[in-house]
Amino acid sequence: MGKNSFSGEIAIAGIHEYESRWAPDKTAFQIMGECTREALDDAGLTLSDVDGVFGATMAMGAMGMVQLSEYLNIKPRYMDGSNIGGSSFVSHVAHAAAAIHSGLCDVALILYGSTAASEAMAIGTGDSSGRDPASAFNAPYGMTLVSSYAMVAQRHMYEFGTTPEQLADIAVSTRHHASLNPHAKMRRPITREEVLESRVIADPLHLLDCCIISDGGGAVIVTSLERAKDLKKRPIIVRGTGESVAHREIGAPDLTTIAARQSGEHAFAMAGLSHSEIDLCTIYDSFTITVLCTLENLGFCQKGEGGPFVEKGGIGLGGHLPVNPDGGGLSSNHPGMRGIYLVIEAVRQLRGGLGERQVEGAEVALAHGTGGYLGLMHSGATLILSAN
Repeated sequence: MGKNSFSGEIAIAGIHEYESRWAPDKTAFQIMGECTREALDDAGLTLSDVDGVFGATMAMGAMGMVQLSEYLNIKPRYMDGSNIGGSSFVSHVAHAAAAIHSGLCDVALILYGSTAASEAMAIGTGDSSGRDPASAFNAPYGMTLVSSYAMVAQRHMYEFGTTPEQLADIAVSTRHHASLNPHAKMRRPITREEVLESRVIADPLHLLDCCIISDGGGAVIVTSLERAKDLKKRPIIVRGTGESVAHREIGAPDLTTIAARQSGEHAFAMAGLSHSEIDLCTIYDSFTITVLCTLENLGFCQKGEGGPFVEKGGIGLGGHLPVNPDGGGLSSNHPGMRGIYLVIEAVRQLRGGLGERQVEGAEVALAHGTGGYLGLMHSGATLILSAN
């Protein structure tokens, strides 16, 4: 950890998750505006306190951060519209922490909003990579998002003997968590058999191995720990961060080694913590295989041991490592880019008081976002937070 590290000096002071999963009467900016108001209230701050804005959407263009600032009627002195896919908002916490540590801003607002469901965005069903000259020799017919994840799952099964039943158990655990979350979109408990009997989307991934599509959004307020201590809610401390990218490497990459390996190493090194000290994880679950590969690459189990690690409630509440207690993208919500919810749920768990879905004694949480396509090119961002 470098001497200029912000570990232990930055905190998340406010959060808000847009509760509706269906908002056809709203725009993405309206959702972000409402989340801003509620997150600032959660922190005990006002819009005039915000001098840094971070955000990304599936449609935000080159002037997106300027337009968002205009919509909120603020003139921040620091803006960051970095878009690395669904992991963007996990990385934005790190960027905000660095900016605050460097004196570039004092109060950072991180935002996301989307109406993917009400706009009927067919996320993951098609892509233009076959028409991209840089991709022409790797995906000449245009690899789809779901087929790239299915390719990783097939490779993992071939190399390590991972089974469809083990992947199904991830969906079962996540749905149980969603059944305890009143705002989750899919709350009816499911069984391993139901996952395996749901229709195949891209072999070996079944329908219930895939994330849902919803509307939604959220906001996160980041500031210095010193300032956060005087605010409305218990500050949640940023201990470690890391981000990375994985791609085709102009050759034949190892499909089961993902960006989480590098970003996780950085985050743990900065935090000075061990895996045994992590009480829960919030992990991007675009597909069940995403969770399994992420847990392995973050180092919670050895490569190839993800199947036994997740099966039969291993990542459920009461298991050896609870994952996605809110129901995740598989069952709670997934409005195109889900990284902000990973941060929000980690903060909620560390604050406590979530009733049946509370991870008992939660003091340290890890959030990891994935953006892009496993098996082709993707980003990874890891965040370690603590209550003390």
